[in-house]
Amino acid sequence: MKILIVGGGGREHAIAWKLAKSPKVEKLYCAPGNAGIAEVAECVNIGVMEFDKLVAFAKEHAIDLTVVAPDDPLAAGAVDAFEAAGLRAFGPRANAAILEGSKAFSKDLMKKYGIPTAAYETFNDPEKALAYLETAKMPIVLKADGLALGKGVLICKDLEEAKAGVKTLMMDKQFGSAGDEIVIEEFMTGREVSVLSFVDGKTIRIMTSAQDHKRAKDGDQGLNTGGMGTFSPSGCILQGTHLPEDGRRHEGRGQRVQGHHLLRPDADCRWSEGTGVQRQIR
Repeated sequence: MKILIVGGGGREHAIAWKLAKSPKVEKLYCAPGNAGIAEVAECVNIGVMEFDKLVAFAKEHAIDLTVVAPDDPLAAGAVDAFEAAGLRAFGPRANAAILEGSKAFSKDLMKKYGIPTAAYETFNDPEKALAYLETAKMPIVLKADGLALGKGVLICKDLEEAKAGVKTLMMDKQFGSAGDEIVIEEFMTGREVSVLSFVDGKTIRIMTSAQDHKRAKDGDQGLNTGGMGTFSPSGCILQGTHLPEDGRRHEGRGQRVQGHHLLRPDADCRWSEGTGVQRQIR
């Protein structure tokens, strides 16, 4: 197979490194790639948002499969563009990538389907957001609705910080249009563990757990970052939780973890909304 990876960060480097080990891979390209990726793939000088150029490259080089990894092109419809050109692409379409592209959408979806999530309110008017904060319990969390490279979350310890956060996100537009709408969320403490799955509407293949180093500065005193490394599997929260073995096939509805139990409305709610999260190639 000839494979094209779209992206140029650590995530894409890991994907390229793994795909390069497959005996099925005849040629591996990455656009735009980076110096590390260049050791295992041929880097192509095309930006992740240049869909027309990416599709043209895939056609010209008879690419069998394109793997789109970064959030921005996924949310903007990169997979849709490849499919419209009759090309195979791995990744969620735009109507599924909105789960990552809009925090307000995701929170509303979780609320609609009874998936446990921190209490929240959404605002597109900074004055209303500031008024809400006057009676809100502190600490509190402010989140830019749109994509902000993992940095659009502010943990505010008091009212003064929270008001400054609204100004940063909604008025000063530090993260651009991502801050046109914000989510103000209940502050919760604890470790964050990710368990991702590949789903196609009826079959779920669960990956192992992962935990990343998120906040800057010693003692987690700094701002949220896009992630500063990760370790997998995570041994904290999921101890005692019986995740199925890697690659096991699951028929029926989605699964999620609550306490030490696997429940099943998560992936199902996404599919009943007409959105696949990570769909299998048919």
